[in-house]
Amino acid sequence: VMGFVQMSFAASQILGLPIGLELANRFGWHSPFWMIAVVSIFSWAIIAIYMKPVTAHLKTSYEHNAFQHLLKTLSKRMYLKAFLATVFLATGGFMLMPFGSAFSINNLKISLADLPLLYLVTGISSIAFGPLLGMLSDKAGKYRLFAIGTVITILMVIIYTNLGATPFWIVVALNILLFVGITSRMISGSALMTAVPEQHDRGAFMSINSSIQQISGGIAAAVAGLIVVQESNGHMDHYDLLGYVVVGSMLITVGLMYVLNEQLKKKVKGL
Repeated sequence: VMGFVQMSFAASQILGLPIGLELANRFGWHSPFWMIAVVSIFSWAIIAIYMKPVTAHLKTSYEHNAFQHLLKTLSKRMYLKAFLATVFLATGGFMLMPFGSAFSINNLKISLADLPLLYLVTGISSIAFGPLLGMLSDKAGKYRLFAIGTVITILMVIIYTNLGATPFWIVVALNILLFVGITSRMISGSALMTAVPEQHDRGAFMSINSSIQQISGGIAAAVAGLIVVQESNGHMDHYDLLGYVVVGSMLITVGLMYVLNEQLKKKVKGL
């Protein structure tokens, strides 16, 4: 299930760029925002009509005061470890992605006309691999897939961020491998995270976790902006250094996810 959910997320992130660029080129810069508004209304209608309220956890809720429940959730040691893992998990993607297009055009020498195709192929690959990686996560183990995905991502980040002018087909191949690694981490990491909270804490935990993810992403993007420098000719300097920072955050995340995975094993044995 998580494979399909993350497949949709990856597709929206990657396919959104070429679609947005095409709409902006054809109908003006306002059109992508109108598209977002229309899709949001359509999504809201589907959710309102077809999705059932998630209320089972309310039957086992121990805390009726929402604010106190939030504070208690923040005070649990295992949850704090999960939140810390989320901080480093969000760092990698939010550091590299804001400069991805500029790096592709100015450093890799990909033409602006080919950029939508690059993201389109990468997005289709993510859609294809998502369900397969989800099934692999169930069979091989979530942490094992996370570790393998991290190794793939680290190798691709080091190679990709050190590239100069590169043939288009090589950039496409490297992007596909990079996003296979990223998707593996997203699917297995999300599956591990959803197993952390108790049922009565799940809503509070996921709300805090989502907020931490967004805040961490914003801080990571700001820090990345301090590292990367764009020259007058458009060339992006220090992108390789940014890649090494991302690799460091990934290594820390692997350690934190290992600790969480071991605690989850003990939790299951204790049931």
